[in-house]
Amino acid sequence: MVGVAGVAVLVSHNAKFGDAPIDTVGAIALIVGAISWSIGSALTRKLPLPPEKGMSSGAQMLAGGVFLTLTAATLGEFHGFAVHNVSMKAWLALAYLTVAGSIIAFTAYLWLIHHESPMKVGTYAYVNPVVAVGLGYFFGGEALTARTVLGTLLVLVSVVVITVFASRRNG
Repeated sequence: MVGVAGVAVLVSHNAKFGDAPIDTVGAIALIVGAISWSIGSALTRKLPLPPEKGMSSGAQMLAGGVFLTLTAATLGEFHGFAVHNVSMKAWLALAYLTVAGSIIAFTAYLWLIHHESPMKVGTYAYVNPVVAVGLGYFFGGEALTARTVLGTLLVLVSVVVITVFASRRNG
């Protein structure tokens, strides 16, 4: 619950910390995405997948990419898009997300989901917002606000509690 509270603080526009409000539609999209990810994670443990984790993660990312592209095309997201208007910073961000966020992180996640407890693996959901805050601050020029610091601290406390509890329970 502490981790959920931390994420709620990070996305809440009701917390009076002097920040601009968070986009409600975007926050709802994140929640739907998290629920979908949880369902997919549960299915990953149950469904027969290729034994090679690289092949498994590649197949899942390819399927996800195809569905996202079809959805974007259906919603008209490509209307007015021109490759030459994309900045070098955006291309570098895409390259980073492709390598670090997809190839490395997702493959590691699939390996972990088959070798660690769901409780430990699930801490990624709390750590990801903290990593995003750090990357935004150090590389994106985003400000650290009272809401960001409080939410991040709550998330970190929850990850420590989950990790300690799981290790004591297993040890």
